[in-house]
Amino acid sequence: MDSLTQVVLGSAVGYAVLGNKIGRKAALWGAALGTLPDLDVFIPYGGPVEAFTYHRGFSHSFIVHLLISPLIVWLILKIHTGMQMHKTRWFWLVFLCLSTHALLDSFTVYGTQLLWPLTEYPFAISNMFIVDPLYTLPLIFGVACTLLPKITSMCAYKINTTMLGLSCIYLCSSLILKVIIDDKATAALSDRQIQVSNYISTPAPLTTLLWRIVVMSDDQYYVGYASLFDEPNDVTFNAYNTDPLLINEISDEWGIKRLQWFTKGFYSIRQQQSNIILSDLRMGMECNYVFNFVVGEKTDLGVSVGDFEKISQRSNLSRVSKVWDRIWNPDINLAPPLANKSCAKAQ
Repeated sequence: MDSLTQVVLGSAVGYAVLGNKIGRKAALWGAALGTLPDLDVFIPYGGPVEAFTYHRGFSHSFIVHLLISPLIVWLILKIHTGMQMHKTRWFWLVFLCLSTHALLDSFTVYGTQLLWPLTEYPFAISNMFIVDPLYTLPLIFGVACTLLPKITSMCAYKINTTMLGLSCIYLCSSLILKVIIDDKATAALSDRQIQVSNYISTPAPLTTLLWRIVVMSDDQYYVGYASLFDEPNDVTFNAYNTDPLLINEISDEWGIKRLQWFTKGFYSIRQQQSNIILSDLRMGMECNYVFNFVVGEKTDLGVSVGDFEKISQRSNLSRVSKVWDRIWNPDINLAPPLANKSCAKAQ
């Protein structure tokens, strides 16, 4: 999730655990601990693929959180020497602020290595977009009340706990909506006789009322959108070509295997001038994917390994602005103007 959400989640959790004992210090420590796991972005992993696939690794592991929490508590109690009587609650504050950060990240589509080092598997439930105001705003309100001097600590504690509960209810509701959307999408795919080798659904930007669906099918993939208010025949799908044969000569390269594993098979391969580009289809929209890597170079002698440079694609905000309209109207098309043509032209 976005940094603001993680800060206020940590603050809300910290205050819920210890706020009725130590006041605002619990919220401030919670905010700091809610940020801590994402500091792994400053680690020089050695390359774009490494930075992409090792992020949300050890720093997001429940096992690491469990082991490091006593050390952090020891450091905190060195600062707050008069709070030894709350040592057990401090442990739960630290552990829960770290682990709820990782757990919330696992609800997005990116992937979070919750059980590192036992497994590097990137858990991704994909029931939340990385920014969702309806989840974050109650947390902000609750935390703000803990910091206002005119609100008593008992009242602030109740408000913060209530707002934290509301955010949790919204989170749980997104899981229910995901089941409903998947049922609609499955029926739509069956009606259209689309062969499915891999399937994923994830909320569209800023909402859980509209969901984006990616279906891998042989040398094609389909991107669809399904609203909570759609009937199965309203679910829209657009087909796009991918050319996996382009990387046959370099398929054993570690970087390619790592990207294939991390994306869980949801990637496209295309040639852009002499470069061969691998795009993660889970995040972004067609022609505007967030993560793209130059995995190869096409020459007269064949295909050579690329430098794995991460390239960005210019966002098309006009299509994002149509998301709200698509919730209510299945005739709104969120696909780029030239579905199977050059993305450079479509932009």
